[in-house]
Amino acid sequence: MFALQYCNHKEIPTIMGQRLIYLDNNATTPTDPRAVEAMLPYFYENPGNAASRNHPAGWVAEGAVDTAREQIAALINVDPREIIFTSGATESDNLAIKGVFEMYARKGNHIITVKTEHKAVLDACKRVEKMGGEVTYLDVDSKGLIDLAELEAAITDKTILVSVMWANNETGVIQPMKAIGEICARRGVLFMSDATQAVGKIPVDPKETGVHLLAFTSHKMYGPKGVGALFVNRKNPRVKVTSQMDGGGHERGMRSGTLNVPGIVGFGKAAEIAKAEMAEDAARTKRLRDKLETALVGMLEEAYINGSVEHRMPHVTNISFKHVEGEGLMMTFNQNIALSSGSACTSASLEPSYVLVALGLGDDLAHSSLRFSLGRFTTEEDIDATIKQVAEGVNHMRELSPIWEMYKEGIDIDAIEWSEH
Repeated sequence: MFALQYCNHKEIPTIMGQRLIYLDNNATTPTDPRAVEAMLPYFYENPGNAASRNHPAGWVAEGAVDTAREQIAALINVDPREIIFTSGATESDNLAIKGVFEMYARKGNHIITVKTEHKAVLDACKRVEKMGGEVTYLDVDSKGLIDLAELEAAITDKTILVSVMWANNETGVIQPMKAIGEICARRGVLFMSDATQAVGKIPVDPKETGVHLLAFTSHKMYGPKGVGALFVNRKNPRVKVTSQMDGGGHERGMRSGTLNVPGIVGFGKAAEIAKAEMAEDAARTKRLRDKLETALVGMLEEAYINGSVEHRMPHVTNISFKHVEGEGLMMTFNQNIALSSGSACTSASLEPSYVLVALGLGDDLAHSSLRFSLGRFTTEEDIDATIKQVAEGVNHMRELSPIWEMYKEGIDIDAIEWSEH
């Protein structure tokens, strides 16, 4: 059903012979063909286990993993020995949060995070609460940013970890990471960040920012799925985490399990490409994102950008189309355009996005929101077609909506008391 055509490493997805416009890169990115090419030998020609140190096949695999570790470390400017391979960002988040909670239990049991974090962080924190921990969930303002004074006021002598997402997966909003790092350093608290949506797309330097643990993954930066990493600071301070998986003591005792050599090789190649092409990709996607955003907000009534427009990722926009149900809107074009009404990890839920609700949006506006996340392979033609089809979809949905008709007649929809049936 699906086919891929490659041209100068540019990917063109098709479905049933039709061009599919892919604007769901925050859910996952296509694997760059150059990363796929790097991976292929490690499926058959070089099949060794990186932990097999008694024969050449194992040595080749170990060398490939070492090279990838160096490539990934170079992307975020850390020591390769500080990179721990995992199965993805969800495992990295869990290892960081639960691992710190267990390792530093003698110091305290209090963790601080944010209400708009990814579910991998929020659910890990819920688990910590069941284990006897205390968690403070910080609010965000209407732009999606935390209050630094509120953060500092929340720190107690029992606080062992602050976990703040670098860039939000639904809005692209970037938190003031360096300022948060300074607060944590001043108060002697470990600082962890889920940087899944940021690494490989914008410069991320945990040491310069004061981050002690950093979770990220391959498939959000044009590498393969099923492999991720956790940066764990080695000096000043030396951070320790309790392993969450037992069985062999791999990855310096922090994460047991046979390493996914082909995936790690692809991850490393993706990191190398990102380091070289990040600035170009960011400038191009920002230009296309701004074109999309300006056109839709300019031509459609009651269209609103959600989250800060000053502090956000260059490739993401989240737009609400008032009095239009987002899921219904997507059905008008989802055979041609792939995008999302929220996080891929919560898209099956009928509840409005908890991220947008935290920004202060009402349920109706949150339900009317779409996330457009552009990528390396997005073209100008993609954006032109998306503008046309989304605008047509919004206008079509509104033509069928009695709510929109009442709004156009000047009726205050919010003042109506609807009866229940």
